[in-house]
Amino acid sequence: MSGGPWAPARSEVVATCRRAAAERLVVGTAGNVSVGVGDHVVITATGADFATLDETHVVVVDRSGRLVEGGLEPTSELTLHLGIHEAHEGDVAVVHTHAPVGVAVSTVLAELPVVHYQQLLLGGTVRVAPYATFGSPELAAHVHAALSDRQAALMANHGSVAWAASAAAALDHALLLEWACTVYRDACLMGTPRVLDEAEQTAVVEAALARSYGTVRTVVREDP
Repeated sequence: MSGGPWAPARSEVVATCRRAAAERLVVGTAGNVSVGVGDHVVITATGADFATLDETHVVVVDRSGRLVEGGLEPTSELTLHLGIHEAHEGDVAVVHTHAPVGVAVSTVLAELPVVHYQQLLLGGTVRVAPYATFGSPELAAHVHAALSDRQAALMANHGSVAWAASAAAALDHALLLEWACTVYRDACLMGTPRVLDEAEQTAVVEAALARSYGTVRTVVREDP
C-alpha cells in the first residue's frame, strides 16, 4: 500500500472507524467513512469491520467512483458518499453509521425536532430520508435531499449520515445526533417533549455568535 497524497486521509479514515466502533455507533461492518482529497475520495471497503479496520481496508476512487488505488471493492454506499462530496465545495468527510437509538427514531419520525439547542450545530431539525434499499441510487437521492442545509440526516429503518470538514468532526456530528435521539426517546418516556420554536432557536444562534460559544477564551484581568 503506497503512501503518497492519500496517506493522511487513509489514517484519518482508520482512526474514525475505530472510534465509531468504540463509541458503539456501529456493529461489525455496518457503516462507512470517506474523506475527499482533491479529485479523489478515500473510502472504506465493503465488508470491513470497523473495530479491526486498518489501511488495507481503505481504497481510493476518483469522483466518478472508479477505483484508483487498493485491491478491495468500495463500500456499497459509494453513490451516497460521492453525491455528498459533490454537493459541497472543498474537501469534506462523510460518516455513515447504524447507531441504535437513531435507527429506532428513524422508524417513528419524519424528522427529529429541536429538543436541545446543541442540535443547531447540525442545522436544526434532522430530517429522516425515506426508506430505500441499501446501496441503491434511490437511497442516495433521498439522503442527499434530507441533507440540504443540514450537517446530518437520519435514514428510515437504516441509520444516520453526517458530514463535516474532517472525518473527526463528521463523527462528532454523528455522536451529537445519536445523543439528541437519545434525549428525545427518554423525554417521550416521561411525556410529550417540549421543542424549541424558531424564535428560541434564533436567540440561541445570536447568543452563540455574541459570546463565541464553544471556543476557549482567555480571561482578561485588570491590573490591581
